[in-house]
This record gives sequence, C-alpha cells and structure tokens, in this order.
Amino acid sequence: MEESIIKTIRVSEKGQIAIPIEIRERLDILQGDELVIVQNDQKLLIEKAPKISKKIKDDFKDILKYSEQSLKDVWDNPDDEIWNSYLKHRESTDSRVCSRTRHTSALGKSS
Repeated sequence: MEESIIKTIRVSEKGQIAIPIEIRERLDILQGDELVIVQNDQKLLIEKAPKISKKIKDDFKDILKYSEQSLKDVWDNPDDEIWNSYLKHRESTDSRVCSRTRHTSALGKSS
C-alpha cells in the first residue's frame, strides 16, 4: 500500500483548487481528465470519473444478479398467492378480450 500524501491547498476566488503535482502524477491525472467530486457530511472525495463508472457498473451487476435470483425464487413459488391471483386475472381478461374480438368479427365489425 502506498504512503498517503497530505497537502494543504487554497480555494481561489472562483472556487477552484489545484491538485498538487505529486498527487496528479501518482494517480495519473492528466489535463482534460474528468473527475467526480462527492460531498458527504463535511468531507469531499475526488475520484477519476472512469474509476467511479466502473465501480457503479460492478455494484449494479451484483444488485441485478441478486434481484433476478430473488424474483426467480418468488415467481417459482407455487404458494405465491399474489402472483397466482395476478395470473388468473390476466388469463380471464385475455379470454374476455379474445371472446369480444371474435364476437365483433362475426358481426362484421372491426375491433
């Protein structure tokens, strides 16, 4: 693990700060790079944007995997009354729509 660097910097009249060169070199921050700044309570975190994007994608990949598994467990449960009720309602609605469509077609009307 690398040793931490602690530097004091000043905020300009325009609210700008300059990242010390040792930190820019160590983190490979180049002119034009995008950084993300996060404020949490009384702290600021500055991180390279691509690094944050990768972390977010990785976090969502795990969340999606667990969500899909949880939903599969629920949907595959034959004792799930809410899901079964929804399916019965949907089937009855679908059959009424199909019946109405056949009836109006027989009368020569379009649905």
